[in-house]
Amino acid sequence: QVQLVESGGGLVQPGGSLTLSCAASGSIVRINVMGWYRQAPGKQRELVAEITSGGSTIHADSVKGRFTISRDNAKNTMSLQMNSLKPEDTAVYFCHAVVVTSPINMRQYAYWGQGTQVTVSS
Repeated sequence: QVQLVESGGGLVQPGGSLTLSCAASGSIVRINVMGWYRQAPGKQRELVAEITSGGSTIHADSVKGRFTISRDNAKNTMSLQMNSLKPEDTAVYFCHAVVVTSPINMRQYAYWGQGTQVTVSS
């Protein structure tokens, strides 16, 4: 199995910055995609950003220019640098990974972290 452990959430004022981190561990052959999703109260979970093993990234329109996703393949870690934070960014942020767990069976499986709260408020 694969575990995703998140850190870095907290309370920040509008215009401030936070960095979220996610560490993956367990039976990992390859992490094809890692990403961040968020869910605000009363809203559906939405994609914030994704990054492939090759370093290609996707950022949601709402965070482009403010958030930057990155990963360290050797350490199986991923980060989300969040700048110029807005109250609308307040949500629970979830780490997500699509992982190949067996060198025999190369099928990929999706895993989720437990979520970390980000609150942007004055």
